[in-house]
Amino acid sequence: MNPSESVLRWVVAAAAGLVLVGLVEGVVRSHRRPPGRATAGAERVLRPGVEAAIGVGFFSVCIVLWRPLPLEPRDAIRIGLDVAGAVLAATGLGLVLWGRLTLGRLYGVSSTLGARLHADHRLITHGPFAHVRHPMYLGIETASFGGLLLYRTWTLVFLTVAFLGLMMRARREDELLRLEFGARWEAYRQQIPGWLPRRRRTKRRHPRD
Repeated sequence: MNPSESVLRWVVAAAAGLVLVGLVEGVVRSHRRPPGRATAGAERVLRPGVEAAIGVGFFSVCIVLWRPLPLEPRDAIRIGLDVAGAVLAATGLGLVLWGRLTLGRLYGVSSTLGARLHADHRLITHGPFAHVRHPMYLGIETASFGGLLLYRTWTLVFLTVAFLGLMMRARREDELLRLEFGARWEAYRQQIPGWLPRRRRTKRRHPRD
C-alpha cells in the first residue's frame, strides 16, 4: 500500500466515524422523547439494551470479517478503484449526514423487526427527502459499495449485501408512515421514489402568438 492510498483510507474512515457518532447520538436522544405509533413487535426490539446488544454483535462481525479479499489489482486498476471508492464513500456519507441533519430531533432508530415514530412526528419532505424517500439508507449502501472498492475487505462485502435488510426496514417504515399520515403520505409516495431520484421534467414555455 502506497502512502497516498493509506491517507485516503484513513480520511474516509475518519469521516465514517464522525457520521457514526452523529447517528448514535441521535439514537440516544430519541429514547428520551415520548414514543408514538409503532409496528407490532417494536417494543421488544427498540429498547436501549437490545439495540446495544445488536450493535455490539454487528460490529463484532465487521471486525471478524476485516480480512482482505483474495485479489490484488494492478497499480493502474488499484488507483482507479481507490479514487472511485473514495468518491462514492464520501458521497454516501454526505447523504447520510444530510438526512440526519434534516430529520433533526425526529431522527430515531428502527429495525427489520419493528419501527416506531415519535409522539409529535412530522412528515419530512424537504432536504434529501425531496428527492428520495430513504436517502440515509441509499447513502449507507453507496458508502458501503465505495468502501468495498477502496478497502477491498470481506467486511465491506457484508455491509453491501446487508442492503437487503435495509430494504425490509424501509418497507416497515413506509407502512408506518402510511398509517400515521394517510393521504399526505400517499401523495408524497406517488411523487417521490423510494431509492433512485427521478429526473424532473421541466415545463416548456410556449412562445406567445
